[in-house]
Amino acid sequence: MDAAAALRRRHRGDYDRPMQYGAHLPVAGGGQKALERARSLGATSLQIFTQSPRMWRHPVVDPDVAERFRAARKPARVKTVVCHATYLINLGASDPELYEKSVGALHNTMRAAQAIGAEGVVFHLGSHLGRGLDAVMPQVAEALTGVLAEVDETSPTHLVIENSAGAGGTMGVGLDEIEQVMDAIGRPARVSVCLDTCHLWASGVDITDPGRVDALIAEVDERFGMERLSCLHVNDAAVDLGAQRDRHAEVGKGVIGRELAVMLGHPALQEIPAIMETPGDDEAQPYARSIRALRRLHRAGVKRRAAERTGA
Repeated sequence: MDAAAALRRRHRGDYDRPMQYGAHLPVAGGGQKALERARSLGATSLQIFTQSPRMWRHPVVDPDVAERFRAARKPARVKTVVCHATYLINLGASDPELYEKSVGALHNTMRAAQAIGAEGVVFHLGSHLGRGLDAVMPQVAEALTGVLAEVDETSPTHLVIENSAGAGGTMGVGLDEIEQVMDAIGRPARVSVCLDTCHLWASGVDITDPGRVDALIAEVDERFGMERLSCLHVNDAAVDLGAQRDRHAEVGKGVIGRELAVMLGHPALQEIPAIMETPGDDEAQPYARSIRALRRLHRAGVKRRAAERTGA
């Protein structure tokens, strides 16, 4: 039995556990408002920004605001909260000032995430700017080690490395690069992975092919262990397979379309937070249409897998 088949067999019973549907929601009016919005959508996972994603300045976290957020989680029935760090971070920067700002931003986001009890901080490694991953690895490792050294041991918050689409010398395109980063910092238990479906597609991983998805999940298990896969970013793509450009589309409305079901139906991915980042064009009810589509695609994917097992 190959690794992919063994992994499917190991997780066959995981369909008894519901996938954590989720979305990236605004915090206008306070973080607890994002929790209320999640509850209204029927979402059980949530991603937020703790600062503007296009700015360096990070607001000081008010302890009272953080406590209100913590208190609002249980009534909202949100099982998982992750914070997305600013897009400006580049741990491979050659400019010392940009590098220091990037490290500081990651520190600040981790502090904010710990204050509200979030399970993770999702971030992009940035770009090596043509120098190659090996050349910038020492500074990447130094930054991550420094951030982890500050984390409260009682905190649930992980650093979560997101895979990238592959444009402009970005790091973390393949799982091998993420593994190299983990190895460079000694594989601490507090570091995990987020897989973005659009980024996988754009980097050349055909997630509409069940065999390729099986191989991908087996590779995750081999390189990191499935326990390190903290969340999925479920985004459709507005670019062709292997285009190496990060262009999201609303779930079910892009190039991948209904075939997102192939990825969502994999037995090893059940109960993992599946967070959408593209709200669609319904301004009155952002994400309402998308989360319905996500549920339909997940159910369709599960049915396909069941049919494969029974030979129907």
